Amino acid sequence: MTSQIQNTPSSDQIRRAPKVLLHDHLDGGLRPGTIVELAQETGYSNLPETDPDKLGIWFREAADSGSLERYLETFAHTCAVMQTRDALVRVAAECAEDLAEDGVVYAEVRYAPEQHLEAGLTLEEVVEAVNEGFREGERIARENGHRIRVGALLTAMRHAARALEIAELANRYRDLGVVGFDIAGAEAGYPPTRHLDAFEYLKRENNHFTIHAGEAFGLPSIWQALQWCGADRLGHGVRIIDDIQVHGDGSVELGRLASYVRDKRIPLEMCPSSNLQTGAADSYAAHPIGLLRRLHFRATVNTDNRLMSGTSMSREFERLVEAFGYTLDDIQWFSVNAMKSAFIPFDERLAMINDVIKPGYAELKSEWLFQQTASTRGSVGDQA
Repeated sequence: MTSQIQNTPSSDQIRRAPKVLLHDHLDGGLRPGTIVELAQETGYSNLPETDPDKLGIWFREAADSGSLERYLETFAHTCAVMQTRDALVRVAAECAEDLAEDGVVYAEVRYAPEQHLEAGLTLEEVVEAVNEGFREGERIARENGHRIRVGALLTAMRHAARALEIAELANRYRDLGVVGFDIAGAEAGYPPTRHLDAFEYLKRENNHFTIHAGEAFGLPSIWQALQWCGADRLGHGVRIIDDIQVHGDGSVELGRLASYVRDKRIPLEMCPSSNLQTGAADSYAAHPIGLLRRLHFRATVNTDNRLMSGTSMSREFERLVEAFGYTLDDIQWFSVNAMKSAFIPFDERLAMINDVIKPGYAELKSEWLFQQTASTRGSVGDQA
């Protein structure tokens, strides 16, 4: 029996496998029931549905509609109920709890502080509330028998003019729960080079940052993020596939940019379900992650917006297992890739890999092998 067959994971094993998440938006992962309750508490009356189940369906259908206006409207609703300290603490705590329940052992969750100021909070109060929520969620997860560590990424919006201010904020809180910086928003018309002052500042401070690039706009977005801005990671980066040519005989030719990304081991924060919604791939089986995995790019698997995509880390891996026949070895490879690429210190990343991730997968593989052996013995006994 081949290791490919032996290591094919069940849904339960995927859920229990120690997973690492680098690209998840706080305002894209709320529980529908929480949105309804917070709307009632704050007097927000514009929700399209007030039944949690129906609201969850509405978010997924709006994200799948193909309408940019409806997709952006989804975030208007989540951000609207995330304007008070208590709401931010609750949403962040529930985020950590939900991820831990799904088997995530390390996560970097991003949000834009500038989008949570409508009720009078300062940028600092927003950051402190979210950090408090993450710590509370970690504590509750431990009480429930789960282990998770959550770091925050502070995001600046590409169309706004506060990137340097948010970068300075990320630097002030870098040892207090914030692990890095990000920019997000529409790529077309808002290149990362508009915010060079923020990136230059972060580099001078030896701080980490990722840039949403290569999702909707293409190779120029990736090139600018890397060569002009110096990004440590690429948020999505899925359009790097445009610089890879697969010939009829099966041979593969990498362009200069794709070769650079692979040679430099630049992490790609890939979000398969989200990429399908935005048209970056037609199906899971056609998603570039399959080829990028075969070519040994530093690919990672992520959720992006769990509410809008109706997904989780386990669901993402379930779909990839179905599409590509991935095994526990593949899921471990993606998880180690992500942990290597995290924005925490090297020794802490190494400890997570050696003390948590590798032992977790070894246990799952041994469990699977035991089950297979027991099943084989049972079949032999039945035949006898």
